[in-house]
Amino acid sequence: MPSPAPDEILVRVSACGVCRTDLHIVEGELPLVRSPIVPGHQIVGRVERVGRSARRFQPGERVGIAWLRQTCGTCDACRGGRENLCEGAEFTGYHADGGFADYAVASEAFAYAIPPVFGDAEAAPLLCAGIIGYRALRRSEVRPGGKLGVYGFGASAHVTLQVARARGCEVFVCTRGASHRELALRLGATWVGDVGDTMPAKMDGTILFAPAGALVPVALRNLARGGTLALAGIYMTAVPPLDYERDLFYERNVRSVTANTRADGEELLAEAARIPVRTTTTTFPLEEANRALFLLKRGGFAGAGVLLTASGSRV
Repeated sequence: MPSPAPDEILVRVSACGVCRTDLHIVEGELPLVRSPIVPGHQIVGRVERVGRSARRFQPGERVGIAWLRQTCGTCDACRGGRENLCEGAEFTGYHADGGFADYAVASEAFAYAIPPVFGDAEAAPLLCAGIIGYRALRRSEVRPGGKLGVYGFGASAHVTLQVARARGCEVFVCTRGASHRELALRLGATWVGDVGDTMPAKMDGTILFAPAGALVPVALRNLARGGTLALAGIYMTAVPPLDYERDLFYERNVRSVTANTRADGEELLAEAARIPVRTTTTTFPLEEANRALFLLKRGGFAGAGVLLTASGSRV
């Protein structure tokens, strides 16, 4: 059991979402900064103990721990409200042990109160899939009532679709796998197709969730003039050469999405609770973490995978 530093909380983990970033770390697509490492950064649990200077949460309170673990707090990015770009940022399950475990520690300043409308397993995917999708939606600049394109339909996309639909957007989804397309339609997608299909309209903005660089020019060709493509992944395969006139002219934009700010997390949890967003989850006991990652890699479940400890709730 880890011990909390003075400004940290010790959390007994109930549930931890299984993220594609965990898969990138485990398979070496992201370089290890520490080894061994316990993955997992979509953690829901209850405070077991607090450090001597921690005051924000009390033992027994339910909290969430997300990807962003720590920033310097003093650089231009941090002081300018862009702490996701802090060069000294550290991340849960990457720089320090994460939530594929019974216990985890985190700075109280980077933990979240979980809205009571969500159960443990239901809340876990919101803490990365939800937050990153929320930031990607903002980066795509699709206004309420606009047309949003989505490539790839995993945990993040299935939350983002619900937020976009609540804002009156039409959502067009390209994804592999019948179960993913069925889930998209069930959640209110206007249209679904395979990744190579041409969308029936030009998009005001598009989010590429799939880590496939080959889809960048495909997505750009489905953008309206002045539209923005947001690349939501932390890792992506090589992007092929782009043709300026065909892919980028008429002020089409490409933007990456890098981590998140704490404000992103607070805003997403509040909006998700108001809607309310309902996550579709497949749960696994903690000891089946490898199987969960294996299935994630192969698209073996729709929605989000979540690991449960002995104290976790499937709700």
